[in-house]
Amino acid sequence: MVEKQLSDMAVGEKGKATRIEGTGALRRRMMDMGIVRGAEIEMVRDAPLGDPVEFLLKGYNLTLRREEATNVWLELEG
Repeated sequence: MVEKQLSDMAVGEKGKATRIEGTGALRRRMMDMGIVRGAEIEMVRDAPLGDPVEFLLKGYNLTLRREEATNVWLELEG
């Protein structure tokens, strides 16, 4: 099992969320957007300057700042 932060994914990589770090409003906001344990997430696009990053999650595209994405850990698919 390879575990990686959401912010460190490369375009085209897929994985399942294993944990969300952080506390309070940020953690709650991530969960409200659908980032929950077991959710499949694919890296779609990286902005030219590296921030923000875009992911495909539950059929919609989600854009996060790289700083926010460091709070999400994934188990990468083979």
